[in-house]
Amino acid sequence: MLIVTKVRCEYKENPIGISLVAPRISWQLLSDIRNCVQMAYRIQVSKNADFHTILWDTGTSISSQSIHVQLTGLHLQPKLRYYYRVKVWDQTGAESAWSSRAFFETGLEDPQLWPAQWISAPSVQDSGHCPRLRQIVNIDKAVRSARIYATALGLYELHLNNQRVGDQYFTPGWTSYGKRLQYQTYEVTDMLHKGTNVLGALLGDGWYKGYLGWKNDKEMFGTRTALLLELHIQYEDGTEDQIMSGPGWESSISAIVSSDIYMGETYDARLEREWTDSDGWIPADIIHCRKDIIVAQENVPVLQQEQLKPMALFQTPQGDTVLDMGQNMVGWLRFAIHGSPGQKVELEHAEILDAEGNFYRHNIRSAAQRIVYTLRGDCLEEFKPHFTFQGFRYVKLTGFSGKVQLDHFIGVVLHSNMERTGHFECSSPLVNQLHHNILWGQKGNFLDVPTDCPQRDERLGWTGDAQMFVKTASYLMNTAPFFTKWLRDLKADQTAEGGVPFFIPNLKESFSSGWGETDHSSAAWGDAATICPWTIYEMYGDTLLLQEQYESMKKWVSYIQGQGDNPYLWNTGFHFGDWLALDSEPGSYIGSTDIAYIATAFYAYSVSLTQKAADALGKTEDSEQYHTLHTKVVEAFQNEYVTASGDISISTQTAQVLALRFGLIQGSARERAIRKLEQLLHDAGDHLKTGFVGTPYLNPVLSECGNNNLAYKLLFQKDYPSWLYQVTKGATTVWEHWDGIKEDGSFWSADMNSFNHYAYGAIGDWLYGYVAGIGPDENNPGFKVVHIHPHPGPGLDWAEASIESMYGTILSSWRRTTDHKMTVTITVPANTEGVVILPGAERILLLEGVIPAEQADGVKRIEAVEQGVRLVLGSGTYRFVYPQRHA
Repeated sequence: MLIVTKVRCEYKENPIGISLVAPRISWQLLSDIRNCVQMAYRIQVSKNADFHTILWDTGTSISSQSIHVQLTGLHLQPKLRYYYRVKVWDQTGAESAWSSRAFFETGLEDPQLWPAQWISAPSVQDSGHCPRLRQIVNIDKAVRSARIYATALGLYELHLNNQRVGDQYFTPGWTSYGKRLQYQTYEVTDMLHKGTNVLGALLGDGWYKGYLGWKNDKEMFGTRTALLLELHIQYEDGTEDQIMSGPGWESSISAIVSSDIYMGETYDARLEREWTDSDGWIPADIIHCRKDIIVAQENVPVLQQEQLKPMALFQTPQGDTVLDMGQNMVGWLRFAIHGSPGQKVELEHAEILDAEGNFYRHNIRSAAQRIVYTLRGDCLEEFKPHFTFQGFRYVKLTGFSGKVQLDHFIGVVLHSNMERTGHFECSSPLVNQLHHNILWGQKGNFLDVPTDCPQRDERLGWTGDAQMFVKTASYLMNTAPFFTKWLRDLKADQTAEGGVPFFIPNLKESFSSGWGETDHSSAAWGDAATICPWTIYEMYGDTLLLQEQYESMKKWVSYIQGQGDNPYLWNTGFHFGDWLALDSEPGSYIGSTDIAYIATAFYAYSVSLTQKAADALGKTEDSEQYHTLHTKVVEAFQNEYVTASGDISISTQTAQVLALRFGLIQGSARERAIRKLEQLLHDAGDHLKTGFVGTPYLNPVLSECGNNNLAYKLLFQKDYPSWLYQVTKGATTVWEHWDGIKEDGSFWSADMNSFNHYAYGAIGDWLYGYVAGIGPDENNPGFKVVHIHPHPGPGLDWAEASIESMYGTILSSWRRTTDHKMTVTITVPANTEGVVILPGAERILLLEGVIPAEQADGVKRIEAVEQGVRLVLGSGTYRFVYPQRHA
């Protein structure tokens, strides 16, 4: 049996509205034999669903490539649907059937040439209400197909014949608006009918015009919301029609009195009108805005992902009526209510209760997170917001008369529609809850951009947080399209010298964060320019994105090299340092690890990643230059920070971790740093003191350097500071501060105390990559070669993780048995190879408890190594049972 499955175009299933650049096709293989390797493939493309006429055919292509196969030579036309299918041959000569039919549909040829015009509500209607824009469309023929292509300044929601168009939210998304603006494509064939049709759009301020940042600033990118839209109709008789935004469109106010991402939404149901109503409409304004920045949708859209029922309704000691969702979530509360005309209800959202059990929202700062709804009063009314989202677990209800019914409230979870790929479970319920918290931190903060937090007056795409978490995020979900879009904005927002803003998309130039002389280019933050594209390359084998971002990587390294007097040390400028580390001076957010030390360490790391990118892209001359530069930076680092006796001169946990993780010391200096790190941890009672910079690498360094048991000890600490301390305090997401809630129940300062802040969730990288032991191979990226090296440790009896890679499911599971044996189960996907280390194993192994491993089908090589036994495996599932060497 050989089956081609999960056929995708640019990571997506049957996408529409893609750009005209040659798309890439990926697929997976299913086989009932071990060691299945694809030897050849064939792709056919047709304009017909039945493939009656073949437009393009690769023929039998001798290749094992099954991801990112580019359809070069296929000259795509705009606004067309292309069907494609794949078949393959394996190493035995077995031939698969054709895959299931799949398709992609191209978008507009050149959006900057759109004949449509930007339209906006006249200033007389610009009173804070979200405007409505409409056009009457008369159709007198049978429709074969219809598409809407739309974008906006601000946010938009389309309606056609009183129905919402599509299931996407917060379109067109947040990009570097002055340089890039996405448009979306909607299939609306079945929504049109003969006769009169009404096409409309609601507009919201969103990130474009609403509040952004923590200084009550508005209108960062513009002062007027606007719509650009084209409806393309093909009729059954072969004729076509185009309805475009421009003259003839009308505007009116809506029932949305105000809507803002931070502040929430105010809605007066008494103002609701049908789109066909004739009252209140006046001609829309034609305005002039750029079109040359418009690009097709890149990221996956924000969708409703799941629904949560409230777990409790209670009265606080202060007398407030509060709903408990049981989970710190991001999205809305959808509710139903029956009341009198003009009755007003309010919903306020918060993450936490105070020590007395009262509703607490001081940490939300100036973000109101409030929904205000005024009833029509004629029936049971239902409401959910349009252009806002909240970060919350608790909701205070005001104005609800009578008995509040729990089943009238549903929490709707929103985030970018990334496929869930990672699953982890172990014998510790507390660690399982930690994994749950990490996952929900990603759900809450990956809403179109990777935000630091989703609730207070910030919600910005901080570069440091993103690079710290990108590896964990890419285990948990398919983040490739998500980061592709974000990294293109990073590249667009880089300064002319190559500096990287603190957050992406960047805010307007007049916004000052208040840190340093510039608002860009802190070490470990700006390094997102190198770390993120390299990580996506490792995890997904995405050479195209690496190629796109390569110049950005080079510019970042060049920027660093140009700072200060010494081109091999970075000892100038503002840096966040080891942000929120526990060894910081009183009154400071920055840890005690010298900021120039951190900056130079990340300088070396970014140079090394840029060299690796040059190698991957075949840029030999560049690679040699970056190799030389890296050597000089490491040498300068050692001269500056390593003493004659071989000690690192900065005596902090983070200092040792960075030097070890980035390979900045060797030999006896490395051994001394390992011992020093161990001593510093013991001096702290086997607790960490690291902040944003050191924490992501701490446990991986310990496991790599022979201190795996100490890494486990850190994991299992339950008192402050530790990951599980948060869990014991009832956390359902990861906190910004190790002591967001102190041991006495009081809070860390309200000015910066998010309870949904994913940065410290980077421990997920260690859970997947070390506890379960699943890792990519940088020389064979995208898990073409799968590394599996579990690291069992004290406190766990078993652990299991799976990753849905581009090639298929990877599984690593280990379990200790009562008779001091270890059972390890491995799954290697078809068309890949596994390099496996069985920890603590001797030379003689049993496969599935019966067959000697040396004789097993699929085992290519086997050898003893220091850590146990190393095997090279072909695809398949294997179960090894063996006595532990140190049992």
